[in-house]
Amino acid sequence: MNNRVVITGLGIWSCLGKSLDEVKDSLYTGKSGIGMDAERKVWGYRSGLTGIVEKPQLKGILDRRARIGLSEEAEYAYMATLEAMKNAKMDMSWVEKNEVGILYGNDSSAKAVSEAIDTIRLKKDTTLLGSGSIFQSMNCTVTMNLSTIFKLKGINFTISAACASGSHSIGLGYLMIKWGLQKHIICGGAQEVNPFAFGSFDGLSAFSIREDEPTKASRPFDKNRDGLIPSGGAASLILESYESAMERGAPILAEVIGYGFSSNGEHISNSSVDGQIRSLNMALNDAKLSPAEVDYINAHATSTPGGDFAEAEAIDAVFKGCNTMVSSTKSMTGHECWMAGASEIVYSMLMMENSFVAPNINFEEGDEASKKLNIINKTTEKNIDVFLSNSFGFGGTNSSLIIKKVKEQ
Repeated sequence: MNNRVVITGLGIWSCLGKSLDEVKDSLYTGKSGIGMDAERKVWGYRSGLTGIVEKPQLKGILDRRARIGLSEEAEYAYMATLEAMKNAKMDMSWVEKNEVGILYGNDSSAKAVSEAIDTIRLKKDTTLLGSGSIFQSMNCTVTMNLSTIFKLKGINFTISAACASGSHSIGLGYLMIKWGLQKHIICGGAQEVNPFAFGSFDGLSAFSIREDEPTKASRPFDKNRDGLIPSGGAASLILESYESAMERGAPILAEVIGYGFSSNGEHISNSSVDGQIRSLNMALNDAKLSPAEVDYINAHATSTPGGDFAEAEAIDAVFKGCNTMVSSTKSMTGHECWMAGASEIVYSMLMMENSFVAPNINFEEGDEASKKLNIINKTTEKNIDVFLSNSFGFGGTNSSLIIKKVKEQ
């Protein structure tokens, strides 16, 4: 089968805002969500920089039994999914009568695991962990909790693919619906924001130490970048077959038309230009588009010297001569890791819906590779009919998604 796959709902909980409207305003004004977390310095972090994400207040929204099983990232995902389902006109009475699936990107639950181990070491009594600990600790914490809370009856599993997790969740959801295996899937990505989750990154000296100016520390593609800033939250999208969305009278926001993926098969943490080129070309071939037909690229660029350089080379190789607009929203959000591949689709969708390209803030001077790209460092009014989003992760996993505006329904 070759079903059309459309996006009918979006939801977001991030350092740029707790709703689509808040996030849209932050994107348009180039507002950074980066700040300092003093607790990280106490823990011995080189860098205390992080995305500042507000913790949801779920008491009164969910009962205690549901709340105690939610990890930090699952709480974010719950809030993002509530917004997405509301926007997609999916109420609980409809969901309970239909087969709705969930595919969500997540690659850690470090806080829950660490706290459980600390309790065991200190108290020498596993019964003190509580009945919710196991559901918070497992890597599938998001999908197991949300599938239960929302009474989902379709496909249900977690995609664990480092910083491409959220992107692959959308890509796999797209394929499931395209091939006729499902009609409706909640896709997305979630990332915890706490010192437990990022110590190893900090230990690798991967983080920026530009602590005197937090909002200027994330500098994708800029010659003077010195590392990424960790961040997180959650982003949810409702994917459906076009026929199902029309039958439901759902709002059709855009269409997923291309998914490309590859594995570098090389170094476990270094980027590969060749691997990224193969992912980009696969997405374009799947979408049956030429590079010149893409209006905007939301780059993976995390503000690391090597990673940004490789991606700039890959984009230039595929899009040479197209002058395609490029920016990395990580300049404002920091690197949202397992969430990023999903949130950056939401961010780009908001740009598409409101006809602008969000700026790659803090981009002042390009390096040898980024000078070849048309990097947008100020908010630019632009009609976007087609955009591409890149996500690349440790272990050499690459994902590229292409989304198209639906002009006629």
